[in-house]
Amino acid sequence: MTEPAVLGRLAGLLVVGVILQTAVISQVTVFGAPIDLFPLVVATVGLLLGSLGGAAFGFAAGLFLDVALLQAVGVTSLVYTVVGYGAGRLLELRDPSHGLAPMAVGAAATLAATVGFAMLTFMLGVDAPVSLLLVRQILVTVVVNTLLALPVYALVRRILHPLLPEDPRRRRRRASTTRLSPLSRA
Repeated sequence: MTEPAVLGRLAGLLVVGVILQTAVISQVTVFGAPIDLFPLVVATVGLLLGSLGGAAFGFAAGLFLDVALLQAVGVTSLVYTVVGYGAGRLLELRDPSHGLAPMAVGAAATLAATVGFAMLTFMLGVDAPVSLLLVRQILVTVVVNTLLALPVYALVRRILHPLLPEDPRRRRRRASTTRLSPLSRA
């Protein structure tokens, strides 16, 4: 539809998502690892809007999370920009249409986000312990986010779908399944 409508929905998704992530979801732990849904949200936006939209949303989400959590500004923005861009490039190059593609993309996005955040934090000199506990926490986060990827994808797609451009392949498929042709006689 219109570009301001898409931007409004993305801004609403960002604000509500950050509030829910910081206030509720991050308090829930699975095997000692907190749940982080934002790599999934950023990857889903990248899968739906392409590389530019995914990178822009990833940057905004990372910046908003850094400010909300009082972290070093820019670290999460850089990581989520890469995640959103990567998911968007996958859409542009391969156009994954399999129903389980969001799970694979969610696992890759979570792995890239957690490893990238850990590496950047370590390179910036933040005193954080690096041990096998960190590796276990990353693996648990990847497994949990892989399981949560489909519901997150469905929710974000439902929010953005009315404003996304029509997919020309879907239109062709619909016309061929109804067997209506302007050249045939009824």
